[in-house]
Amino acid sequence: MHRANEIDPDAQASRKRIVDLLARATLAELQDARSAFDPAPVYTVLRGPETGLVMVKGRIGGGGAAFNLGEATVSRASVRLSDGRIGHGYRLGTDRKAAELSAVLDAVAQDETARALLETRLLTPLETRLAAEAERLEAETAATKVDFFTMVRGED
Repeated sequence: MHRANEIDPDAQASRKRIVDLLARATLAELQDARSAFDPAPVYTVLRGPETGLVMVKGRIGGGGAAFNLGEATVSRASVRLSDGRIGHGYRLGTDRKAAELSAVLDAVAQDETARALLETRLLTPLETRLAAEAERLEAETAATKVDFFTMVRGED
């Protein structure tokens, strides 16, 4: 049985990827991507931008019981474009302008043509930059690795 409110899993994964990447983009990257759209998207703010706290949960070893690790500051915004598309933007920290721009670009990305432009202008370079940063951090971490070993005495 098909329900009208079912979400296409591929579309959901694609949008999740976009929102995740927009949350990690710098303000300058977001502003550059927004300037690629001429004319600039016309929108009204539905919520925010506002800053608040979220509880961060932790888990020891990936399988232990969840525990409250602490709080993190998060900014969010929701906008509606003039054509009715709605976008949401989230990011760690207090950069409200970046949260609002993320919401605008999320709404813009719901159009196939605009998504293609956003992909080449922001998303693909952003993925490349984030991968390079992760690789650099992994190399720095690997350089500090200490291998422990146990000496076995000759007796059984």
